[in-house]
Amino acid sequence: MEFLSSCASSSSSQRFSFFNVQHQNTLSSRATVKVLPWNFSVVGLGRSTRLSADGRERTLGCNCGSNRVLLFRQFWRYHSCLASSFDLISLNYRYVFNWNVYQVNFRRIRSSLGKFRQRFSVKLARVMVCVMLVMSVSSTFGGTSSQALTEENLLFLEAWRTIDRAYIDKTFNGQSWFRYRENALRNEPMNTREETYTAIKKMLATLGDPFTRFLEPEKFKSLQSGTQGALTGVGLSIGYRTNVDGPAGLVVISAAPGGPAERAGITSGDVILAIDDTTTESMGIYDAAEQLQGPEGSSVQLTVQSGPSVKHLDLVREKVAINPVKSRICELPGSGDDSSKIGYIKLTSFTQKASGAVKEAIDYLRSNKVNAFVLDLRDNSGGLFPEGVEIAKIWLDKGVIVYICDSRGVRDIYDSDGSSSIAASEPLAVLVNKGTASASEILAGALKDNKRAILFGEPTYGKGKIQSVFKLSDGSGLAVTVARYETPAHIDIDKVGVIPDRPLPASFPKDGDGFCSCFEDAASACNVNRLQLFSR
Repeated sequence: MEFLSSCASSSSSQRFSFFNVQHQNTLSSRATVKVLPWNFSVVGLGRSTRLSADGRERTLGCNCGSNRVLLFRQFWRYHSCLASSFDLISLNYRYVFNWNVYQVNFRRIRSSLGKFRQRFSVKLARVMVCVMLVMSVSSTFGGTSSQALTEENLLFLEAWRTIDRAYIDKTFNGQSWFRYRENALRNEPMNTREETYTAIKKMLATLGDPFTRFLEPEKFKSLQSGTQGALTGVGLSIGYRTNVDGPAGLVVISAAPGGPAERAGITSGDVILAIDDTTTESMGIYDAAEQLQGPEGSSVQLTVQSGPSVKHLDLVREKVAINPVKSRICELPGSGDDSSKIGYIKLTSFTQKASGAVKEAIDYLRSNKVNAFVLDLRDNSGGLFPEGVEIAKIWLDKGVIVYICDSRGVRDIYDSDGSSSIAASEPLAVLVNKGTASASEILAGALKDNKRAILFGEPTYGKGKIQSVFKLSDGSGLAVTVARYETPAHIDIDKVGVIPDRPLPASFPKDGDGFCSCFEDAASACNVNRLQLFSR
């Protein structure tokens, strides 16, 4: 089909151009506009094109006067007619239209539209922010209570925030930690302090971590006194079994030297089956520790399995003074020169003064001209993590001590720069066993992986988690698993332990006097010479 467009020029002569509009009724429904191929002036919208004899196009200006608007409206009406008549229409024009006349108006329209969109977007954004804030506040407090939060609610929230910030597992054992808070505030009774404590314990139980626990005020004080080197009980360090074989119960990690348990013959590896006729099969280690402790002079009954035999023991609780360090000079037989002296250091726990006591022992032994050391970590169940790091710095010139990791990988690195080192050159051997745990394993792993010492004994306990203690506002506290650690060789020892370089004879004694006798008597079953002890 064809249509005729015209415009009046300044000379009032009419110029006509015929647009041959062809519609192809295909899937894409395409309309094309073509100029009739003869040599005369063709007038389009705002452009005049003359076709020369050689077939080239020459574009001239067009003075269409006021008819431009009319012509534009006619063309737009026709284009709209085509668009409404066919599903998909594409118009291909051979000419670029001149919009100079309408440029100012279109700029004004476009500018107005831009300002409208900008102002509308800003206002819409403000409305959306307000809606989100209202929803957030309503979701936080809307379902809990129509009243203000009580003192008991605030104590619960304090415990919840401590776990939220410090706990190692940010999936919180696969649950929504925020949703648990809202459900607990809505559903858990918290009218008394005891009910609040129960709600906190119930919250911690959902984490499935026996080492993350709640401490009532008296238990919190008892824990603090234990790390300061004084404890009233039977002198036992206990833990969970690391293997499924054998009897159900709690395993003895170590017995404090000279304490009631050690005097009764309890050793590391024994299993406590019952405490005061209460089975320990499903008892937590901290509930068991609470039952083992008590007033000085009171008694407690233990059922203990040692190997194939089962013993029933009555122990009297007493104040166990934890002296973390004991030392001894061992003189080897043969020549009487200084090279025959070995300094033996027994480290039993990592209390607040442990690192200072180790330094004092080294100074004492050096004053007696020893030139090699043996560090005995057997039956050392751990203690304060910072003390373990400080003692490692005593023996290391430079090197990584431990990597602290969380669910996303390495979070922190503890290393030695040599500033605290006082014994980095003498030969060193370290003794470990299955009673070596926690901070002791950090120290043993650091000395082994940095090739500072040779490890003798058996695989350690395998506690690769780190707990920190947090005090709450009412005097209670939380012990929270905040990280796991890896040795300098990036070995995760949790439930595996640190593997020693060499074994020790089965009859090797655990005290300083017995240790020295193994060097002095070449015929004893535990005899180890200097070359075996310090040579790789």
